[in-house]
Parts: sequence; structure tokens; C-alpha cells
Amino acid sequence: MPSHALNFIDVFSGAGGLSCGMELAGLRCLLGVDLNKAAIQTFLANHKHAVAFSEDIKKLTSMKLMELLGGQTVHAVIGGPPCQGFSTVGRGDPKDQRNSLFLEFIRIVKITRPLFVVVENVTGLLAKKNEKTLRAIFAQFEKLGFHLDVQVLSAEKYGVPERRRRTIILGTRLPIPVQFPLFSHDCVKNGIYIPPVTVGEALANMETGNGNLYNHDLESAEIRSTIDRRRLAKIPEGKGIRYPEDEKQYLPPSLHLGVDWKELPEGRFRQTKYQRLDGKRPSPTIMTHRYGYFHPRENRYLTAREAARLQSFPNDFVFQGPVSEQWRQIGNAVPPLLGKSIGEALLQMLAKSKEIPNQKSMPKSRSSKRVQSTIENVREGAFVYKG
Repeated sequence: MPSHALNFIDVFSGAGGLSCGMELAGLRCLLGVDLNKAAIQTFLANHKHAVAFSEDIKKLTSMKLMELLGGQTVHAVIGGPPCQGFSTVGRGDPKDQRNSLFLEFIRIVKITRPLFVVVENVTGLLAKKNEKTLRAIFAQFEKLGFHLDVQVLSAEKYGVPERRRRTIILGTRLPIPVQFPLFSHDCVKNGIYIPPVTVGEALANMETGNGNLYNHDLESAEIRSTIDRRRLAKIPEGKGIRYPEDEKQYLPPSLHLGVDWKELPEGRFRQTKYQRLDGKRPSPTIMTHRYGYFHPRENRYLTAREAARLQSFPNDFVFQGPVSEQWRQIGNAVPPLLGKSIGEALLQMLAKSKEIPNQKSMPKSRSSKRVQSTIENVREGAFVYKG
């Protein structure tokens, strides 16, 4: 099966960061599903071969799904369904509203009968308190004939200029072990250390090949408060104010924050204020608003394009909607280069498999004992499924 024939659909797609990366790996997106209208507008603007569904996912019936797919085979279902509510705690009622969105993801997998599933979620999914949730998730996919594994992947290890950790569950019906992508950065290869991509490297290249610069609204990145601008002007690159010593070192008395440090818990701010990004390092995790991110050298916030670059979006990936919505889409996205690495891992698994399961039917659970016996406690209280 050639790689260009490996089709996938993205459920709870948002703007399409994960699917953008999968397409960069050579896969083909057929459909995006998300309730957020602005995010779906962005998805459609950047996934030229895909269609979209932007209603309550319960209305995506089997007939409607087949209509949208136009008879095309789905080889992978990917996405970020809410997982934390899905567990066997209490009655384990499958009709519990908390479980419904994850069950809709499962329903779509049942309809499309793919070879692969990719589920992304927050790292907290692997916390000890969520062990029953993880068991329930694996049990559902086991019933459909998948074997799975789970890891927490760090984006900077895959060429993303940002420290961001996400739980990734990979599942396949191919008769081979699940394979996660190998590191490409911040690792040693052939005896040579490959450093992570830095903020400075990312922000040095934001134009498209024909010189266009999208979503780079400098006016919206201005700091309106005069005193905030004056304070930020005193902060060196990569520094900020979290402790009283920082205030004394960087700010003259006339610009002090006017806080009683002794009254603060632990005598410090919970989050660093006026934190400039360090151009020589990867960025911290990009969230859904611009107010915590200051340019390494200029006295302003980041623009949406700069945030998108730190998330590893291609320069020609254009975000739709107002600036606040653009930031929400960027902060909620899976970094595309992380998605690309996952897509490449799927292709490698496909290339290694000598047997392709029949997609006209899905077998029942391959081994119920696997769910019961292979989740073990590992470092820092996380749980990892050993597949």
C-alpha cells in the first residue's frame, strides 16, 4: 500500500495541527470534525483535500460520515477526544455524559474500521489517579482488535522549538508491535549531539516562499500600559521577575511592582512576570492567550505568527478569525512537527507489516488479559501501558 493511499480523519481536530503534521509526513487528510466554527474555517483553509463537519458530533451518523468520505477508505483515525471522564469509577455507566465524547470517537472508529488510531491528551492522563480511565480506554480499543501503547512525547525532541509534553496513545490492528517515533533533536546521533531548535532560529524565518507574512499583527502585540512597557524594557532576554531579588536586579525603585513579597506564598510569584523568551532555548509551552509571552528583544507580546512558529506550524498555514481566536487555535494545537513524526511512525509500521487486516470486519478483543496485567507504575507516579 503506497503512503499516498494512507488516508486519515481528524476527530476533535481544532485548527488541524496534528493533521497538518500527518500530511507533512505524506498521509492524506479526508475529514476534520470539530464544533468550533473558527477552528474549522482554519482547518478547511489549510487542508485542501479535506472536508469538514462542524456540528454536534452525535449528528455525524454513519450515513453522513460515509457521504462525507465519498467511498474513500480510512486507514487511520486521529484526534484529541476528552478522556479524563471516561473510566470505570463508580457504576461505569457508558451513557454517562462525561464519557460521551470519547465514546463518539470510538463509534467513528467502529464505523470506519481503520488500521491505526492516534489519541492525544494531556500528560495527566498517565497520573496514578487516572489508571482506571486508562484501563477503560485500552479495553475499548482491545474489543475492536487493536493493540496499543502509550508514551509521553516531548515536542522539542522532534524539532519543535517549544517544550511541550503530550500523552500519545498509538494503536494498530497490524500484527506488529506499536512503534513510536525516534528522537530527531536534543539527542545524540552517531556520536553527535543534535540540539533542539531555539526560539531565535524559529523567529528568524516567518515568511512564505513568495515573501508573504501571515497573522503577524504587530498592533495587536503592543503593550498598552506605559508602565508595563517601561518595566519590560529593563528585563534582559530570557529573564523575568519571580523573586524579590529579580525585582531589585532588573527594576529601578520607581518601577517596582509595589507588592509585599513577605505576604506572597513562598515569597514569590506563582508565575514569572515580564518573562522574556530566551532566543537561545526552546520556548515554554504556548498556551491559548498572548499575555504571558514577551518577545526576546522587542518590548511587546508575541504575534500569532510568532506563536505559530514556536508551535512549528508552516509559514503558509493561515489562521482564520480574530487574533484572540487565532491564539486559542494555536495554543490548543498539537505541534505539526510532532504530528509529522507520529505520521512517519505509522508509515514505518505499515512498511514492516507483511499482513494487512481486512478492513471490512473488525475482530473482537484479541486478549482481555492484556488490559488487566500490563499497566505498571513507573517513574514519577505515571502509568505506562506495556502493550
